[in-house]
Amino acid sequence: MKFLISNDDGYFAPGLAMLAQTLSRHGEVVIVAPERDRSGASNSLTLDRPLTVRKAANGFHYVNGTPTDCVHLAVTGMLDFKPDMVFSGINHGPNMGDDTLYSGTVAAATEGFMLGIPSIAVSLAGYSGQHFASAGLVVDQLVERCKRNPFREPVLLNVNVPDIAPEALGQLTVTRLGRRHCAQPVIKSQNPRGETIYWVGPVGNVQDAGAGTDFGALANNDISVTPLMLDLTAYGQLDGIKTWLHHS
Repeated sequence: MKFLISNDDGYFAPGLAMLAQTLSRHGEVVIVAPERDRSGASNSLTLDRPLTVRKAANGFHYVNGTPTDCVHLAVTGMLDFKPDMVFSGINHGPNMGDDTLYSGTVAAATEGFMLGIPSIAVSLAGYSGQHFASAGLVVDQLVERCKRNPFREPVLLNVNVPDIAPEALGQLTVTRLGRRHCAQPVIKSQNPRGETIYWVGPVGNVQDAGAGTDFGALANNDISVTPLMLDLTAYGQLDGIKTWLHHS
């Protein structure tokens, strides 16, 4: 198999190295990742300047752009083959619920999916970063399943792995996205010049972590596997908006 790998933590991230090491046991691996941490970049493309690709000493390629740039550039211009799969990660920290809208990790996989390639985003759902090997083990299991039973059409999967030892991991669980409360306010401060600056505040507390959600799975030490879709149409509101337009 031929794999394209990217992330949003940057080409120097330990999770990326673990992902590359894991996938190299299954086939050919090409790494195209951002030159710096681009967490929260979402699905942004760089359109106001050209992009450059450089190669690090370890063979990883890095781009002065976003995770989406990396996958788009690789698939549509850099590579002379179409990857069998795109993997993004292994992210240092969770990407669950509403957070997936902002996630650069998920965005890199989303770009692969939009280009017709089965794509999987993988996150280590904890901030200690102690057990990237556990996430690597899960990637191994997913690839083995893909080899035995390939996807019949492109899919987009968001995988979150508890940051615990491999022997403590629960089962692979298919989930839906949970929900958070609204984000907390920005943090107002001053820089040394006396100018007002703002830091984006913490995420909101978990609101929906019930059975079947990604949050619920992680609370049980299970691995969350959420299939994602890109159609943002609010189908339930179509008739209501038609009525509003024609009778207002």
